[in-house]
Parts: sequence; structure tokens; C-alpha cells
Amino acid sequence: MAAVMLRIICIEDEPDDVELIRLALARAGMPATLTRVDSEAALLGCLPPAAAEPDVLLCDCCMAGFTAERALAMLDEGVHDVPLVLVTGVIDENAVVNLFRAGAKDYVAKHKLALLPAVIERVLRDRRFLLERLRSADTLARANSRLRLLSARLVGAQERECTRIARELHDGLGQVLTGIVMQLHAAKRSASAEQTSRCHESALELAQHAIQQIKSMSFQLRPAQLELLGFVAAVKATLDRQRDATGLQSFVRLRGTPPQRVWPTHGVALRILQEAVTNVLRHAGAGRLVVRLRFTGGEHLVMTVGDDGRGYDVRAVLAGGMSEKNIGLHGMLERAELMGGRLRFRSSLNRGSVMRLSL
Repeated sequence: MAAVMLRIICIEDEPDDVELIRLALARAGMPATLTRVDSEAALLGCLPPAAAEPDVLLCDCCMAGFTAERALAMLDEGVHDVPLVLVTGVIDENAVVNLFRAGAKDYVAKHKLALLPAVIERVLRDRRFLLERLRSADTLARANSRLRLLSARLVGAQERECTRIARELHDGLGQVLTGIVMQLHAAKRSASAEQTSRCHESALELAQHAIQQIKSMSFQLRPAQLELLGFVAAVKATLDRQRDATGLQSFVRLRGTPPQRVWPTHGVALRILQEAVTNVLRHAGAGRLVVRLRFTGGEHLVMTVGDDGRGYDVRAVLAGGMSEKNIGLHGMLERAELMGGRLRFRSSLNRGSVMRLSL
């Protein structure tokens, strides 16, 4: 692999010293282009945005018109992450320490230029490690931020689910059970056997209705077919229940071989399908619905749900964040994202809609 050509800026007022540096680098087999500058204006012309950022600066400390302190200050003022190495003659140790504190990365005496290639290599290696650590820290910070956001959305989704279940229990099952209690009290207070029998019959009908509601809620939360017969059977059972209740024509198309076991993603896909079918029944006015399942090995599943309904403007519905009119779609998006999946909606007015889930 060919060595990378380094771009080096030499802050130096003696051209001969720059040539000595060039020879030292050439002897060490370090290809580089050297540009000499001896003023602030010349240095600014070699730094972004005027030019591409150099790999390293080599700076003499004994120039009359331009000091190493000023060069380091310019790098700091311009937020340039370019390492500066001192290449100078005799210099006081305290001055070197002060320059290190100001940001210089290393020091090489001019009478020991043979050490310069190794110093440049080490400084650039340290810079690469630092940049990699910074990138890793930034990636970790962004991942943590995204995790906090997803955690908050997960809690919100759970709260909305709990609210929905509580409402169904109160408005549905709670009222039915209240009716049973009222009928039993009425039977207890009735004066005739005929009236008692009618109250018992009403209570029995209400109890049967309560059982059906419990079965329906249980199916929505976790269909028994999912564990007993597998994901495909649970999908067909979901569509069959809606077809029996509404008359919606529904079909299931398969590609690939369904997995033998039920994965956690299958439960998520089933809940998203339930919400999609509910949306079709409530809003689409569709007469036909097709679910396509594609299994590509392992846990990978692609589920497409299409209908021939009136369609909708996807961007308009999802715009402005979560609201009462789009809480179902946002809930589906959250479920897919929390499982590392992707969910896409496509629709045209009066031409139906398509939902594609990849898990």
C-alpha cells in the first residue's frame, strides 16, 4: 500500500531550514509536500476555508516577526484541529513548557531532524486515536439520546394501551357486569317465579356477552392461535374475525417458508395488522383487503397490507406530530421502530392504500 502524501506547513523564516526538513523526511521515506510561511496572513491562506486543512504544522520558535504562541492562538481562534510540532534551535525549557500548555504537541531540535519523521508519525497517530474516540463518544451520545427518546415513546405507548384497555373494561365489560348484578338483585326481589326466571335469563345472556367480550379482548392482546398454530394461522384468524363481523373480503398470500417457532417480532406484526385492519374498517370504506407475508429466512418478515378503499394523504395525516386523528398510525410506527423494524405507508385518494412492514 502506497504511503499517504502528507501536507505540511512550515512556519519558518529560513528557506534552508525547510530544505533540511524535506531531506530528513525523504530519508525516512515519508512523502510530504512542504509549504513555507512566515506571517499570519500567509498562515491564514493555508488554513480552511482558504485552503484544505494541512496534516501538521512545523513551527520555529525563534522568528522575529511571527511567534509560535501566535500560531497556536490562531489555531485556537479558528477552531482548527491541526497538530503543531515545534522545530527550533536553542530554546529555554520554560518556554517549551509554556508552548506545550498552549497546545503544541511535541518538540524537535533542529540539530536532531532525524527524529522528526518518527515524531510526526506519533503525533498523527495520536490525533487519529483522539478523533476516533471523539467520534465514538459522539455516536454513543446520539445513541443514548435516541434510546431515551424511544424509552419515552415506549412508556407513552404503554400508557395509551393501558388507557384503551381501561376504557374497554369500564365502558364494555364493566357495564355488562353491572347489568348482571342488577338482574340478580331484581330476581332476588321478584314476587313471582316467572319474573325471577326472566331476570335469571337476562343475567345469563349478559354473562354470555361478558364471556365474548373477554375472549375478544384476549384475542386482541394475544391471539391463542399465535402460540398454538403459529403466526400465519393467527393472521388468518384475525382476518376471519373481521370478515365474519363486517363482511370485508380478505385474503392472505404467502412467499417463503414460515418459521417453525414464534418470534417476538410476530406478536408486534400481529398488533400492527390488527390496527391496520381496524383503520381500514373505520376510515377506508374498502371492500377488499389483501395481506402478503414474505419470509426470507431467520426472523426476517415483510408484511404488506393493501386495500381498495378511498385512500388518504399520508403526509397530511402524519404531519404535526401525534393527534387524535393519527394516533393509530403513530402507534404502529412506534411498535415497528421499538423492535428495530421499518413501517411505510403509501396511499392515493380513491386508489386505496398500502402498508409495508419489515421486521
